[in-house]
Amino acid sequence: MEIKVFFFGILGDIAKTGFKHYRNITSFHDLEHRIEDDYPEFVHYTYRIAVNNEITDEKPDLKDGDQVALMPPFSGG
Repeated sequence: MEIKVFFFGILGDIAKTGFKHYRNITSFHDLEHRIEDDYPEFVHYTYRIAVNNEITDEKPDLKDGDQVALMPPFSGG
């Protein structure tokens, strides 16, 4: 399946892009490993996960075409 991953805040700075497509993903666990292979620095950061604009605290089941956002902690002013 193909998943589009959006990187926000410091994660986008590390990735040097706002998003990336991942193909041949079999699970969220697989996606996490692929992201960490591409961007090893991510293991040093905490972030929230949203799938199709819904924040989740669990490792979601993914389906083809899902959009995953990785969002580090943020504050407003």
